[in-house]
Amino acid sequence: MKARVMNKADIMQVVEMEPTITAVENVYKMKSAGEAVAWPTVFHIFEEGVRDMDIRSGYLPGEHVFGHKTIGFFGGNTEKNLPTLMATINVFDEYTGSLIGLLEGSYITGLRTGAAGAIGAKYLARKDSDTLFVLGAGNQAAFQIGATLVVFPGLKKVYIADLLNPDNGKRFASEIRRRLKEEFGIDASGVDFEATVDPASAIPDSDIVITVTPAREPVIRKEWVRPGTHFSTVGSDMEGKEEIDPEIFRGAKVFVDDIPHCIEAGEVEIPIKNGVIAETDLTEIGTLIAGQTAGRTSDEEITIYDPCGMALMDIAAAKVALTLGAEKGLGVTVDL
Repeated sequence: MKARVMNKADIMQVVEMEPTITAVENVYKMKSAGEAVAWPTVFHIFEEGVRDMDIRSGYLPGEHVFGHKTIGFFGGNTEKNLPTLMATINVFDEYTGSLIGLLEGSYITGLRTGAAGAIGAKYLARKDSDTLFVLGAGNQAAFQIGATLVVFPGLKKVYIADLLNPDNGKRFASEIRRRLKEEFGIDASGVDFEATVDPASAIPDSDIVITVTPAREPVIRKEWVRPGTHFSTVGSDMEGKEEIDPEIFRGAKVFVDDIPHCIEAGEVEIPIKNGVIAETDLTEIGTLIAGQTAGRTSDEEITIYDPCGMALMDIAAAKVALTLGAEKGLGVTVDL
């Protein structure tokens, strides 16, 4: 049994933002059409706010593969000169069960998660949107900004808020234009990037709000939100996480990537438990992408996309990386 092992450097040579967005859209459509299977996620918190992990798995019949991603946050790794996000992706052959590939998972996770947030904006934000607010200035924020610029190349302003570490937010804002060019090949020379610690002022000025934090109580208040705002709530991916005021959901049009998973561990979890919205208020975004349901119906409507995250996206992107890696001779083939 031979498997291809690819590290981050290998993957960065073959996986890019724009085709990743397309691949994620296709996964969403397959999932909503019943042509892909997302299995229940395993969560475990080793130490609250410091160390946690989850295992996500699924099956793509059209690609004849299944697999899983094990990913964890380990805050103490900074002191050990290691990344705080650790992830690996395993891809298996549907018919034999053989391991096809083992891939470093953090870069694929970053790309596909960035794609997810941007896809929410692509299909639900107002078409004339030109201002983005990003809550959080960790590594994932760069992927969110890059992907959103791909689907909204006319963005003029991006606010970045790191409320826990304002100095980090300033550093991020000063470096993001260079990072976008070097890491994703995106020219953001016409975009104004501004660090802020005042979301109450910046959010009313924003058309698109993307949240990428591990918050467990709301940061963004209902009274700050103007009509017509779109939210992609990316950070809530584990039970109990919560980034925006549940009241923002009241009367909003709400889409998710996977209804059962998001009810369990997404941003919609708490609004549903509190009776602000019901499961019947949720629609899977794959049906919107496929043209089977309506999205935004007016410029005044509040729209929310809750992408809790599915291993299906990681598996699809990993399959592409493995195919291109084989063609280009990247990675190492291991005989197991």
